[in-house]
Amino acid sequence: MTDPLIGVLALQGGVVEHRASLERAGARTRLVRRTAQLEGLDGLVLPGGESTTMSKLLDIGGMLGPLRGMLADGLPAFGTCAGLILLAREVLDTRADAHSLGALDITVRRNAFGRQVDSFETDLAVTGVTDGEDAAPVHAVFIRAPWVEGVGEDVSVIARVSDGGAAHGAVVGVRQGPVLGISFHPELTGDDRLHRHFLDIVAGQA
Repeated sequence: MTDPLIGVLALQGGVVEHRASLERAGARTRLVRRTAQLEGLDGLVLPGGESTTMSKLLDIGGMLGPLRGMLADGLPAFGTCAGLILLAREVLDTRADAHSLGALDITVRRNAFGRQVDSFETDLAVTGVTDGEDAAPVHAVFIRAPWVEGVGEDVSVIARVSDGGAAHGAVVGVRQGPVLGISFHPELTGDDRLHRHFLDIVAGQA
């Protein structure tokens, strides 16, 4: 597929940075704020931000049901941080009135690594991105990040924290079919390999 059209959910969060990463990787982009803007997309990126606020805005804007349907029908999606939370089937430590899209058969815990002051950076091996013998690790930026506490049988774990610290072994990247979810912020590092990996998934789904 040449020049896929990728939507960036533009309700909150790192919208500009994701758009720049996708365009450097060769995609056309569209900011998505209304249901009509979901039409004709080849894939969708759900950025970081505040997941409960984003879920409320999806609901108020009438996008929640249509987006759930499109994901169930196979729309490729890439969620980072809050986007991972939105894509999950079950969310722990969230508000009772929060919504999720159920596109990933996972249980995720919000703010699992702690508050803003507990934000950190580390290097990760990511399946599909750092598989080559000489491939550099992905430098991952975690900001009030979630982690994944449970995965369904159709979900592949693609990244874990491996720095030997308190969170060693925590699952921070998953994939289920054409849906990719990570706990960190690749759009902040200038490393576009995860966005390119997502575009490869989109191409494979076409």
